[in-house]
Amino acid sequence: MKAVVMAGGEGTRLRPMTANQPKPLLPVINRPIMEHVLRLLKRHGFTETVVTVQFLAALVRNYFGDGGELGMRLHYATEEVPLGTAGSVKNAADALRDEPFLVISGDALTDIDLTDMVRFHKKNDALVTIGLKRVPNPLEFGIIIVDEQGRIQRFLEKPTWGQVFSDTVNTGVYVMEPEVLDEVEPGRVVDWSGDVFPRLLERGAPLFGYVAEGYWEDVGTHESYLKAQADVLSGKVEVDIEGFEMSPGVWVGEGAEVDPEAVLKGPLYIGDYAKVEAGAELREFTVLGSNVVVKEGGFLHRAVVHDNVFVGPSTNLRGCVIGKNTDIMAGARVEEGAIVGDECVIEAEAYLTSGVKVYPFKTIEAGAVVNTSVIWESRGQRSLFGPRGVSGLINVEITPELCVRLASAYATSLKKGAVVTTSRDASRAGRALKRAVISALNAGAINVLDLEAAPLPVARYHTSRDTTAGGIALRTTPGDPQSVDIIFMNAEGADLSQASQRKLERVFSRQEFRRAFPGEIAELNFPARALETYTQELMNHMDMSGVREAELKVVIDCAGGTSALALPHLLGRVGVEVLTVNNRLDEASPTETLAERRRDLQRLAELVASSGAAFGVRFDPVGERISLVDEKGQLIGDERALLVVLDLVAAERRAGRVALPVTTTRVAEMVCRYHGVQVEWTPTAVDSLTSAARSADMIFAGDGRGGFVVPEFSPTVDGIAAFVRLLGLVARTRLSLSQIDARIPVAHLLKRSVPTPWAVKGAVMRSVVEAAEGVRLDTTDGVRVVEDDGSWALILPDPSDAVTHLWAEGPDMDTAQSLLEHWAGIVEHAGAP
Repeated sequence: MKAVVMAGGEGTRLRPMTANQPKPLLPVINRPIMEHVLRLLKRHGFTETVVTVQFLAALVRNYFGDGGELGMRLHYATEEVPLGTAGSVKNAADALRDEPFLVISGDALTDIDLTDMVRFHKKNDALVTIGLKRVPNPLEFGIIIVDEQGRIQRFLEKPTWGQVFSDTVNTGVYVMEPEVLDEVEPGRVVDWSGDVFPRLLERGAPLFGYVAEGYWEDVGTHESYLKAQADVLSGKVEVDIEGFEMSPGVWVGEGAEVDPEAVLKGPLYIGDYAKVEAGAELREFTVLGSNVVVKEGGFLHRAVVHDNVFVGPSTNLRGCVIGKNTDIMAGARVEEGAIVGDECVIEAEAYLTSGVKVYPFKTIEAGAVVNTSVIWESRGQRSLFGPRGVSGLINVEITPELCVRLASAYATSLKKGAVVTTSRDASRAGRALKRAVISALNAGAINVLDLEAAPLPVARYHTSRDTTAGGIALRTTPGDPQSVDIIFMNAEGADLSQASQRKLERVFSRQEFRRAFPGEIAELNFPARALETYTQELMNHMDMSGVREAELKVVIDCAGGTSALALPHLLGRVGVEVLTVNNRLDEASPTETLAERRRDLQRLAELVASSGAAFGVRFDPVGERISLVDEKGQLIGDERALLVVLDLVAAERRAGRVALPVTTTRVAEMVCRYHGVQVEWTPTAVDSLTSAARSADMIFAGDGRGGFVVPEFSPTVDGIAAFVRLLGLVARTRLSLSQIDARIPVAHLLKRSVPTPWAVKGAVMRSVVEAAEGVRLDTTDGVRVVEDDGSWALILPDPSDAVTHLWAEGPDMDTAQSLLEHWAGIVEHAGAP
């Protein structure tokens, strides 16, 4: 009698394990499931077998070949498209016409007595005999009722609990007479249980059910896959285990090296040429594939690790599956039910929570906490928040689903009934994702004031008003039109502090989201005259004396962004002559590349020079930052622009304090000292600058990247307010920007970034402090080393990337370069493996 092994299924429920290999090739104790099936057939005398293949068919054919290694003869019937369980067998009909045949699934683990099942079939002169098994939960299978003689009375495919009438299920193992194939229409999708068997039963054909006593497990889910491994190791199923039993329940393959100091608590299996080092601990139901390396301190319990996997020191793997050719680096942790696909890299101290699925060829960054599946994303992030809020590729890393979860976490951190503003830039992606945010907020009992498309300073202003608890703004990532930033704001319109970010991350990672009762679902409103209100309040706080009298002419580039919405309301009241370019919303290009930005700045410079304007301003697409061009048509770099505006403010005020990041040139301190103003140095985080700007005597703040704070109006970065203030300052001083720039000393400040693995960042900073012994240190942010002559170097670990940033400044460029080289060498040496 011939056998038919059905091996064409995709195994969609088992992804990502089946993302790049067919389900029958999934290993169970280091042998493909289908190999266990073929060995069962061989034990019962089925040596000539037809294999039906469809999904990744070449992989199955290449692995088993003609079956000679198993002492069998294999023939393949390939489906061009899926034809169903019956259609696939019909596709092999030419080889099955002469005698009864047995059909068995290539992805079920079983030791059913096939010889006895064939005897039962012949004894009853059955047309079809269906192998049956009693299971506790029949919902995923076809259930069947048989009479005392074994004749089938009724069956139902995949019932609900309300439809369950038996615990006896169809195993997908059949013995059939060849005339059954006449019931299957060729080239069509036909199923045995859903199409053929009901027709035969209705006609009264002799269909019998053989209730098997052996083991049977449909390996269709991740849970059943892990259970199958454990059942083999526990001896619940009769299969061949390759290797020798080193101690009771501890199986070791050929060439495996197990250090005597390793802890082994079986039953477990260690594959061929695997290596388990001293101090590693392997617990019950762990399976290691061939060539797996487990380093010192590795802990594995109920973990199934496929071939060629590196398990680093002090890792912790529990109840998970690790695909082949994957690297699990030091200190990483993978929890129950997590599945890591083939050829992934889980970097040091990353944490994969329960149930997470990482698809093949992905990298999870060092220290990342991954609580949602990584399917299309290229990398799992170390933390939720980066320097620009929550950022990622549109519809890849930042999806509507992620926006819902993020907004739900934010809503959960606020009181029910609170009010939150939402806004976006000109992009279509921002519009689509904001809708997901609003829905989640309303469902979390949070009322929403939607500003629609609005400059970010306008959104921050309205968020800071008394009735609002916070805000969410979406914008295209500067310089990257494929990415989006989600900016979360506190009640003052500023970015969330790092403490608040961590609180939000905890809620998000636990997915403990609050849901409103039906009567608590909140409202969505669109505030009237939001732009006009912002403009009115801005003008009420700005000193515009002397502007009309100065008869200034300026050139403004709106960059196709949302500042074009606010400026018409503002410029009509300021009293200057304005030439505006790119003053429309550009949905298709909501940001620009570096080359496009340089091109537009060059055009702005030409317009300023040719028009005789006092200066030119280019807003970023959300109106938050500005770039300056002087009256000669020369671009003023961001760091130099900070000094120019600082000199104007300090010269007018002659008292008070200014807030600047520690990375700013100390020429700023000279400017302030000249005008009798003090400097407060702040950490580089955005929330640190805005926190400092709230002080009563603060007159100015800037970040050196085009971001300026006008404290008399708002403690947050605001490009529109900075432009209005600059107009007043230039008008009253009657000095041009080039004249102001010329009177400020030249800065000799250099910067470099050095790659630094996360695992050694602490050691690097310790080495820096040790190397600076006896020299004055400032630890406001990172470590700033100050030499006797005033030269200084700042060493600052990046909070979101595996790099360390260095700044160095001296009285001349050579001194600064030498200082930078010296400290970069120390960082590189300390961070070397």
